[in-house]
Amino acid sequence: MSLHRKSVISGLYLITDDGEHLLERVEAALHGGVRVLQYRDKHRSHADRFALGSALKELCARFDVPFIVNDDLELARELDADGVHLGQDDGDPVRARQLLGPNKVIGISTHNPEEAATAEAAGADYLGFGAIYPTASKEVGIIQGPEAVRAIKERVKIPVVAIGGIDRDNAPALIDNGIDAVAVISAVLAAGEPELAAREIALLFNRALPQPRGAVLTVAGSDSGGGAGIQGDLKTITLLGSYGASAIAALTAQNSTGVTGIHPVPAEFLRDQLDAVLSDLPIDVVKVGMLLSPENAAVLADRLRTYRKQMLVLDTVMVAKGGAHLLDDEAVQVLKKELIPLSYLLTPNVPEAERLTGLSITSVEAMVAATRELHRMGARNVLLKGGHLEGDEVADLFFDGSRFAIFTAPRTPTPHTHGTGCALASAIATFLAQGEPLPAAISRGKQYITRAIQFAGPFGKGHGSVNHYRAATP
Repeated sequence: MSLHRKSVISGLYLITDDGEHLLERVEAALHGGVRVLQYRDKHRSHADRFALGSALKELCARFDVPFIVNDDLELARELDADGVHLGQDDGDPVRARQLLGPNKVIGISTHNPEEAATAEAAGADYLGFGAIYPTASKEVGIIQGPEAVRAIKERVKIPVVAIGGIDRDNAPALIDNGIDAVAVISAVLAAGEPELAAREIALLFNRALPQPRGAVLTVAGSDSGGGAGIQGDLKTITLLGSYGASAIAALTAQNSTGVTGIHPVPAEFLRDQLDAVLSDLPIDVVKVGMLLSPENAAVLADRLRTYRKQMLVLDTVMVAKGGAHLLDDEAVQVLKKELIPLSYLLTPNVPEAERLTGLSITSVEAMVAATRELHRMGARNVLLKGGHLEGDEVADLFFDGSRFAIFTAPRTPTPHTHGTGCALASAIATFLAQGEPLPAAISRGKQYITRAIQFAGPFGKGHGSVNHYRAATP
């Protein structure tokens, strides 16, 4: 690997653990977006460390990711690793440079601006800094907090890697304060799905990009009236500041009064569209709406697996606002078997959840039971929308398999709600693509759709569309 030493350290920095099946878990995490791998091993013999290190180095070479050895200069030299990371008491960067050569990467652990400046002056290429948050991996005397990152970044010019207790939900504060990379261990390697856990954290770095920030592919039907479907999705994605691409699953003749015709897109042509987009564009999140046929659902599931697209926001569109059925029973079964288990976030409304689960949903307690059942079907996260229930507030129930959260908003008494589900799912997908963790993406998506409904007007003779523009431009 040809390394540009001053810029190679960025994004998700993974440190290995001592658990079993390390190679398999690391490979999955590399697929998820790991940008640097550090091999740390305090227990195995030198021969075993060399053997495992060689296998890890080969993995990193496949993914064009720097391979860094922790503390052990001799092992780094024997493996011809891309670099070494040294603790404050574990080595001299000057000697490391002499032993490894001018083109290797040398990192130093630091705990304050003075240590950081000293390490940079001694020739370090990047700095580890922490502990940022409390961590179970080692005892630390001082917890730095995310605000300390800015002081370090103002003192040095080389990349800084934050370490210590970092996960999906607390990493954004570090990125917003200018950190170059975040180092994690258990947040990825102890996860049930290391690839997805890595993807969640790697995607957070999109928040530091210029707009259009992140890319979303919408797979849905075309709405000739422009309020929902592909047209509504692309409006939301673009107005919120991301790049939108599309694959059309069906053509509809519809307006504010209803659907007067549906023309299915052949599954082979949907496959062609998906291949054209996913083989070329850097799609971060896939949002799915109306698929119409079981063949389309099956093709989409196959392409998602092929391209390893795990950030899937699945909006189970089954019935149009005017009452037209958009998903037959066979397609629902394929949806349940093939797509729900692939979904990162499932966003059904109450009638859709009832059809999927067979449960009657008339209360918050019933919503709890339904979200549990949808999670058991394989959805990683479920957002059950409560707009069809009565009350002055609209309450959407979120469940991630262990925790519930309720997102509420005042109910706006209006018939002009065409495109509500499409806009909410697209907004959440967009905020995910822009580097928001899932809870924040849902919260911001909820704010967006609340405004879109509040500013909706009688555009047409029937159920007018939500106001995408006003929702995105407060």
